[in-house]
Amino acid sequence: MKQGSKALLVAGALAATTAVAYAQLRSYDVSDLLKSQTGTSFLQALTLAEQIALKSEDRDKLLEGAIKGMLGTFDDPYTRYVPPTQAARDNQDQEGEFFGIGVTFTSADTTKGTGGKIEAVYKGRPADLAGVQPGDVFLKIDGDDVTNTPQDDLVGKIRGKENTNVKITFGRGKGSYEVTLKRSRIEIVSVETSVLPGNIGYVALNDFSNTKVLQQFPKAIADFKAKGIQKVIFDLRGNPGGNLCIATAVADQFLTGGDILKVRERGGKAGDIGCPGDGKAAAQATDYKGKLAVLIDGGSASASEIVAGALQDSGRATLVGAKSFGKGIVQAVYPLQNGGKANITFEEWLTPKGRSIHKQGVTPDVKVEDSRAPKIVTFEGTGAKAGEKITVNVGGRSVTATADADGKFTFTDTPKARPRTNDGNAVVDPKTDAQLARAIEVVNK
Repeated sequence: MKQGSKALLVAGALAATTAVAYAQLRSYDVSDLLKSQTGTSFLQALTLAEQIALKSEDRDKLLEGAIKGMLGTFDDPYTRYVPPTQAARDNQDQEGEFFGIGVTFTSADTTKGTGGKIEAVYKGRPADLAGVQPGDVFLKIDGDDVTNTPQDDLVGKIRGKENTNVKITFGRGKGSYEVTLKRSRIEIVSVETSVLPGNIGYVALNDFSNTKVLQQFPKAIADFKAKGIQKVIFDLRGNPGGNLCIATAVADQFLTGGDILKVRERGGKAGDIGCPGDGKAAAQATDYKGKLAVLIDGGSASASEIVAGALQDSGRATLVGAKSFGKGIVQAVYPLQNGGKANITFEEWLTPKGRSIHKQGVTPDVKVEDSRAPKIVTFEGTGAKAGEKITVNVGGRSVTATADADGKFTFTDTPKARPRTNDGNAVVDPKTDAQLARAIEVVNK
């Protein structure tokens, strides 16, 4: 995917090329700043910050702060500045590969978003070959304590150049161990499949940001067709969105014609989608035409909602689960000279029937509560003796907190991560997944 002078079109977290070109926009220079008192004040503030502030700061850092502040003035969490290090990492994720040790992990401290606990290990990659296991915790990287490092920063320490070494100390139970791993190419597998009893195909798409989905998803559907599968459950639960053009390609896998989405720009003007087919489905020999149920929940956002909305409006699929997140806007993502990016919300997208789902979400046809994990429990209080254990019974569970020296006690559940294999094989169980079980009933009707 070439970035050049063109913007990128985001329906969720990352981007796809679009026809909106930077060259079409007016360029500003310093003389434009001097035409207003506010612009002149900005230059004055930069002078003061550089020359008289007690603590000196690098000019580039000050200017980055100004960019971040400018984009942060919009009442829109999606219009924002992405610094160079994060932008480079996003580009790797978008390309579907990077150089690392072959693990996925969550924050060890979920309340602070710090540290790292291994969630899954890629088979045959450096961490797997060294014996790293799910549940292991990062303690040190190249000798530095990382137990309180923000998760995003931890990713930056683990990834690096191909064939470079990284020394990591992991904690396991009450013990620890140290390994030196050579970073290797890791391909992100975003599509997971399984064949359920009754020859029902199950396919989960974890995000739309990975361009390799354009190969992985059609292959999954082709494999189903080769097995004679005529019933499919498409799982979009927890999918945060991503590349709008990937979303239209995925939706088109199930549609033979009609709109996938529509967009409108500032002032309500109809906009161009900028993807192959310009937001319209076309009949293809590779299309899947059998029965289809789509699973959604509160974590299904943006590009996921584009697909779900198109399949619902067309009557192509039955949506099962819970109401989706509700992100119905699109960002143009422009690469900046310093390697960062500017994400600018510039369009609203609508379902084929013209529905706006922004801040409303897509309502499933069949509502089913998620049963895969117990409800999150939290409680706090005061008045206990130091060190005293307080046990509370909630929903058949007993949870315990220990009072601190001041007699305060708190308890916060740690959400259980969904099992992942990273090899494309889905781990699912209809016995513990009420939404999946209901989807099976839907496709069996």
